[in-house]
Amino acid sequence: MNEEPDTRAVTRNEDSSSLRNRIGVGVLAAAFAFLIGAIVVALRSGEKPSADPQDARQVARGKSVYDRHCAACHGARLEGQPNWQERLPSGRMPAPPHDASGHTWHHPDAMLFGITKHGPVPGKYASPGYQSDMPAFGSALSDEEIWAVLAYVKSAWPEKIRRVQADMTRESRQR
Repeated sequence: MNEEPDTRAVTRNEDSSSLRNRIGVGVLAAAFAFLIGAIVVALRSGEKPSADPQDARQVARGKSVYDRHCAACHGARLEGQPNWQERLPSGRMPAPPHDASGHTWHHPDAMLFGITKHGPVPGKYASPGYQSDMPAFGSALSDEEIWAVLAYVKSAWPEKIRRVQADMTRESRQR
C-alpha cells in the first residue's frame, strides 16, 4: 500500500504553528513596549520633584489650597497645634507643624503625598496604633493640588532642610 501523508493535516499543523508564533511575537513586542514605557516614566519622574518649592506658580497654588484645607489645623504659618507632641484627651495626636520646627521634612515626598491623600494610615504612613484627626484628602483634592500644597510647605523650609529632605526623597526612590 502506498500511504501518502494527509496534506490537509500537515497544512493545518503549519497554520496552527505559524499562528502561535505570531501571537508569541506579538505578546513579546507588547511586553517590550510596556517595559520601555515604564523605564521612560521612571526616568522622567526623577527629573524634577513633583512638589517643587522653586516653582512659584505651584507654590502659590499650594498656599491657596493649604489656606482652604490645612491651615485650620496645621496653622496659617505652618506652626501646627500647641503641644503637638502630646496626646489630646481623646488619645489622638494634635496636628504637627509643617515648618522647620516639625518633623514633616523628616519624610520623603512619597510618604508626605500618601499621608495627605490617604490619611496617616497606621502601619503604612504612621506607626501601628497611631491615631490622628487628620482626614484623607484624596476625595477632596486632586493629586496636583496635593503636590502643590507640599511645594508650598517645602518652600518655607531653610535651604539646608530642603536639601536633606530632597536627598531622603531621592534615596527612597532608589529602593
